[in-house]
Amino acid sequence: MPPRPLVRQTGGVTVTPPPSTTTRDVVVGVCVLATSDMVLNIGPQHPATHGVLRLKIVLDGERIVSADPVIGYMHRGVDKLFEVRDYRQIIALTNRHDWLAAFGNELGIVLAVESMLGMEVPERAVWLRTLLAELNRVLSHLMFLGSYPLELGAITPVFYAFREREEIQAVMEEATGGRMHYMFNRVGGLREDVPAGWTGRVREALTAVRRRLPDLFSLVSGNDIVIARTRGVGVLDAATCAAYGVTGPIARASGLDLDLRRDQPYLAYAELFATGGPGRVVTRSAGDCLARLEVLLEQLEVSLDLAQACLDRLETLPAGPVNQRLPKVLKVPEGEHYAVTENPLGFNGYLVVSRGEKTPWRCKLRSASFSNVQVLSEMLPGHLVSDMVAILGSMFFVVGDVDK
Repeated sequence: MPPRPLVRQTGGVTVTPPPSTTTRDVVVGVCVLATSDMVLNIGPQHPATHGVLRLKIVLDGERIVSADPVIGYMHRGVDKLFEVRDYRQIIALTNRHDWLAAFGNELGIVLAVESMLGMEVPERAVWLRTLLAELNRVLSHLMFLGSYPLELGAITPVFYAFREREEIQAVMEEATGGRMHYMFNRVGGLREDVPAGWTGRVREALTAVRRRLPDLFSLVSGNDIVIARTRGVGVLDAATCAAYGVTGPIARASGLDLDLRRDQPYLAYAELFATGGPGRVVTRSAGDCLARLEVLLEQLEVSLDLAQACLDRLETLPAGPVNQRLPKVLKVPEGEHYAVTENPLGFNGYLVVSRGEKTPWRCKLRSASFSNVQVLSEMLPGHLVSDMVAILGSMFFVVGDVDK
């Protein structure tokens, strides 16, 4: 029998659901009640959505029937803004879409331009870039490791995570002058060399963070409530990851052994990920929320190992320049190039098309968070509303990186 419309009398007013609403009959005792699915908006201003993101979900009781991510509330049209700025000015825009990984964002665009110019960057700048990229990765991972338990109801881990973040933030700020938007990369290298004694202070910060990390790990991975809320919840298989272009820690938690630092090495990663080097790719096979959390925890340790190796190498390098001298007006030869880097959240790519002018003719950004959000429409149906928060937090996205 087709579902009949729900007709309810309230104070003489007849209430009928909209035509798109699914209704059904439910027998309760001797009464037949008509029920309907509920359309619920999570966001756009909601603490569980990591920014201005709206999730339109349809519920059958407390179970999610369908989910539709609605994006665009922070859209700036950055791809078109790139095209009216010269190659030096673009850097100020690139470090803002994923504000937790500003240094990695800057890297992609300068690597693309340097490749089109055929420019070789000084060796000291290569190792400093690699070090700063891994320190920035640590900062990004610590943010999610602190905020995720907070969304599940555990407030203590965020204090531990931010204590460790401050150790790394201090040395990043000393070198670059910024806490979020570093503006330290330049076409041809870095803006300037790091201060005297800076590498020693980085080493001290890494030692302090390593010493205290077991406290954070025990609060997160050793928490029975966190395990109960995440194990077997939000399973994402490798095929769906590949279909939606999901990369980074989320894809590796589903068994996809992908990491551009090893597979398409740039900067000093070819040496770091060589046999016997400190670099390794962390994977899991379960593909659930717990697996994504475990990958992030282990990747944090790998990044600390890579940063330590960069420090060791920098101490063996002689003093020298960290950038190339550039003309006052920088024009890039005609052509196109796609540069992609392994950002903390996944692949971050820039397609630059030049017609020989000082501004790009076309510049397209491929951000990691976009795919991480779109795949929610496949993951959420069938789960309870309470599980939605656990799944959403485990997808590790920044809304500015989605909307661009």
